[in-house]
Amino acid sequence: MFETIYYEVVSIDGDYANLKNIETGEDELKLVARALLPPEIREGSRLKYEMLQYELIG
Repeated sequence: MFETIYYEVVSIDGDYANLKNIETGEDELKLVARALLPPEIREGSRLKYEMLQYELIG
C-alpha cells in the first residue's frame, strides 16, 4: 500500500524544486525534478504525493 505524504514547495531552482514535508515539520528538504511535478507549482504551493505522483492541492 502506498503512503500519502504532503509537501510544501519551499523554493524553485531551475529544473528542481525543494519540498518540505508538512506533516513532520523537519527542516530537511527533498530535491525533486520539476518534470515530476505539476507545471503550475509556485513557491508556497502544497502538494500531495500518493501512488508515485504529485498532485497540486493548494
